[in-house]
Amino acid sequence: MAAVRAVLEAAGIEGAAREARLIAGHAGGIARERVSLSMEAPVSAAQREAALAMGRARAARRPLSHLLGYRDFFDHRFAVSGDVLDPRPETEALVLAALEATFARVLDLGTGSGAILLSLLAARPEARGLGTDLSEAALAVARENAQALGVAGRCEFLVSDWFGAVEGRFDLIVSNPPYIAVGEMAGLAPELGHEPRMALTDEGDGLDAYRAITGGVVTHLEPGGRLLLEIGSTQGRAVAEMIRVAGLENIRVHPDLDGRDRVVSARMPQKRG
Repeated sequence: MAAVRAVLEAAGIEGAAREARLIAGHAGGIARERVSLSMEAPVSAAQREAALAMGRARAARRPLSHLLGYRDFFDHRFAVSGDVLDPRPETEALVLAALEATFARVLDLGTGSGAILLSLLAARPEARGLGTDLSEAALAVARENAQALGVAGRCEFLVSDWFGAVEGRFDLIVSNPPYIAVGEMAGLAPELGHEPRMALTDEGDGLDAYRAITGGVVTHLEPGGRLLLEIGSTQGRAVAEMIRVAGLENIRVHPDLDGRDRVVSARMPQKRG
């Protein structure tokens, strides 16, 4: 819709034409894969006004995903809202690294929308999982996504401050924790102001979550089990050192598709005879 595109372009939205098509299709009830084929179809006054309202909200820098109600990640579509961090393409590097080996029981710390945990469970039908978060509102979104992906029977969700309420051991622990230093927040894209702040920053140096996770991991990771943590692109060395001090081995830093450091992985040593 030309009017929506004009609103987005005037606001400096990158990819305005693509986003205008998605907004117009959503307002018109058109399946995403048919949007381009339907752009010349007549629209009602109500559909036009709905699309323009969405366009104005996007111009005010509300994330497109919040307007559409979903974000595509890995092989699936996840419901999202202002209560969860949007799953981003770079986080797929963590999922791919986790799928390099088998696992039966996975723990996702700070699960948010559940995108990481549920992608792993969907790819491994024999596995079970637990997702934790401090936000009950975020866990409600994760439960909705678990139902939609058909894996709700194989996962649980728990309000917990990292390992605080977690019991038992897991052969895979994953997390995409808040890793942005508080001093960097002002320079972020304005869209991030619509996402939960506690999912973005620890209000400190960006490393507090890693201190908490590495401080408790040895009591919750099975011998031979794996830990995978998403990191900021400059944090690989610091996080790897925390993991080494915790006693894990085989520490690796994995790049994302853009070649930036994105995931640190490690293994719990096997018990000795």
